[in-house]
Amino acid sequence: MPRAKTSSQTVKPVQADAWLALDKQLCFALYSASLAMTKVYKPLLAPLGLTYPQYLVMLALWEEDAQSVSGLGDKLALDSGTLTPLLKRLEAQGQLSRERDADDERRVIVRLTDAGRKLKIAARSVPPAIGRASGCELGEIVELTRQLTTVRDSLVRHTQH
Repeated sequence: MPRAKTSSQTVKPVQADAWLALDKQLCFALYSASLAMTKVYKPLLAPLGLTYPQYLVMLALWEEDAQSVSGLGDKLALDSGTLTPLLKRLEAQGQLSRERDADDERRVIVRLTDAGRKLKIAARSVPPAIGRASGCELGEIVELTRQLTTVRDSLVRHTQH
């Protein structure tokens, strides 16, 4: 009695190799889109005195001030070795302050300064400029962001097993 072919047996080698093409890789599309995005951000953030990672920190603090360093790291998917130098530079620029939590001295709380809160006003021009550069309508950006968040969350869950 002949064995039933599995799906891997029915795929011809040429077809299988087509999936190894660079332009078929989700990882490369995400990577190259990320590079292109940060290139667009660079001149938009320069007048604000921020790098892209610093901008992400400020976005998180504008959304919710007075966060712990570990909470910020979780929110931004950054380890403390990456986040601490960013926070030190932002503190040196006068955008935020870091202080030990009075209730638990192991925790460091990050707070916006007045200058950091004022910077938010200047940053309001950045998202519309990114929208224009992307060539996407607002609804498309919302949907694409939702899809990418779903992919990211699935990948994170996969790596945690």
